[in-house]
Amino acid sequence: MDWLNLAASFAAFFASHAIPARPKAKGWLRRHFGAQGYGIAFSLLSVGILIWMVVAAGRAPYVQLWPQWPWMRWAANLAMPCAVALAAFGIAAPNPLSFDGRAAGYDPAHPGIAGVVRHPLLWALLIWSSAHLLVNGDLAHVILFGSFALFCLLGMRMLDRRNRRLMGAAWGRLAERTSAFPFAALIDGRWRPVAGPKPLRALLAVGIWLGLLWAHPVVIGVSPLP
Repeated sequence: MDWLNLAASFAAFFASHAIPARPKAKGWLRRHFGAQGYGIAFSLLSVGILIWMVVAAGRAPYVQLWPQWPWMRWAANLAMPCAVALAAFGIAAPNPLSFDGRAAGYDPAHPGIAGVVRHPLLWALLIWSSAHLLVNGDLAHVILFGSFALFCLLGMRMLDRRNRRLMGAAWGRLAERTSAFPFAALIDGRWRPVAGPKPLRALLAVGIWLGLLWAHPVVIGVSPLP
C-alpha cells in the first residue's frame, strides 16, 4: 500500500501539471477563476501534491542503493541557497519564455532573472531535487527526486520547443539575452546586468532559506546540516 500511495501521488502530480501545458484548458480556467485565482489555486495544489509525494516517499519501504557520506550533506547545503535564490527571484517575475510566465513588464534588452537563466523556477526545482537525490540513496527517494530532476530537464527543453513554435521569429528576439544554462549569457557577453538584486527579493530568499533550515527537522524529522 505504501508503494501504491507513492504511485498515486506521482499520478496526481503529472495530471495537475498537464493543465498548464494545454492552452485551451488553461485559458478556460483563467476565464472562469481569473488569472490571480488560477495562479493561487494552482500553486496551492502543487504544494499540496509535493508534500504528499515527499510524505509518501518517506513511508515507502527502505531499500538502500548507496550510503550517505558527510561530503554529500555539504554539497546539498551549498546547492540549496542557489535553488532558493532562483525561486525567490523567479516567482512572478516578467518572463514570457518560461513556465506560466507573464509578458507584461518584460524587456528583452534587460531580461532580469531570465538573463541569469531562462527557466529560473525549473532550475530551482532541478537543483533542489538533485541535491536531495544525492543525500537520499534509498529507492523511494531516488524515484522521487530523480523523477523531479528528469521532469525539469525535459520540461525546459519542451518549453523552449513549444515557445519557438508558437512565437515564431519573436522568440529569438525575446530570448536573445537569455540562456538555457545559468550565467551562460553573461559569460558569452550577450547579457550584462544593469542593476543589483532587488533588496526585497534578496531578503525573501534569505528568509525562505533560514525558514527551510529551521522547518526541516521539525517537518521532515532530519536536520539538513552536515
